Amino acid sequence: MNDDRRRIIESLVRSIPELTAGQLHWVQRMVYVYAAEHTYTLNESDLFDEVTLQNFGDAMRVHHSFSSEPFSKDKFEYVIVNVLNLSGHKAELAPKGNPGHDATVDSVQLSLKTQADKNIKEESIWISKFMELGKGNWGDNPDDLAGLRNQYLEHIESYEKIFTLRALQKAPRWKYELVEIPISILKLAEGGELEMKLESKQFPKPGYCYVRDTQGNTVFNLYFDGGGERKLQIKNLNKKYCQVHAEWDFFIPPD
Repeated sequence: MNDDRRRIIESLVRSIPELTAGQLHWVQRMVYVYAAEHTYTLNESDLFDEVTLQNFGDAMRVHHSFSSEPFSKDKFEYVIVNVLNLSGHKAELAPKGNPGHDATVDSVQLSLKTQADKNIKEESIWISKFMELGKGNWGDNPDDLAGLRNQYLEHIESYEKIFTLRALQKAPRWKYELVEIPISILKLAEGGELEMKLESKQFPKPGYCYVRDTQGNTVFNLYFDGGGERKLQIKNLNKKYCQVHAEWDFFIPPD
C-alpha cells in the first residue's frame, strides 16, 4: 500500500465516528454497491485506459446507488472530464450553452451524447437531439432540406470526435457502452437522398436525408423534426460503422 492510499484510508477511518446515522447509512450503501457483481471491459481505445475505465464505471455505480434513472448528458460530461483528468489528461468542459463541442481533451474537441430510451436497440444508434435547426428557410418547399443539411454539415466541423454513452440494460442490472461515431461516416449525408414529408400536418414540414451503402442498406438517416424545437435527429445509425471503446455491466443491489 502506497503512502497516499494509506493517508486517505486513515483519514476516512478518523472521520467515520463523526458521521450521523443518516450519513453512515449512505456510506454503507455505497460500500455495499461497490462490493456487488460488476464487469468492466476496455476495447481498443485512444481515450480510456484501465484506470479511466474503472473510475468511470465506479462513478456510474455511485449514481445508481441513489437513482434508478440512467446517466444523463450533464453527468456524462462532468464525469468523463473528471476521470480523464485523474488519468493525466488535460480535460475541460466547454462553456455552458456552447453550440458546438461539449468538452476538450488534450486539445481535441468532443461532442458528447447519451441514449437511454426504453426501445433502445443494441445495433442501431439514435440521437434524439443532435443539434437545433433554428435558422434558415424551412417551410413546405422540399428544396429547404438542402439548406438544413448544410447547417448540419457545418455543425459537425465544430468538433473532432463524437461519443455517445448508451444504457442498453436498466435496473437492477445495468449495461452501458461508450461508442465513438466517426465524423467521416456522418459526412456521408452530403450525398444522401432528401425527402420532405409533405403529407405531414406539421409546419414546417419534417423531412429525411437517407444515407445508404452501395447495396442500398441503411447507414443512417437524418430526421429534420418539424416540431416546435426544430431539431435534427440521427436515426437508425448502424453500429457496425462505429467503434465501441468500453462497456460496463453491473448489478445494483436493493436498498
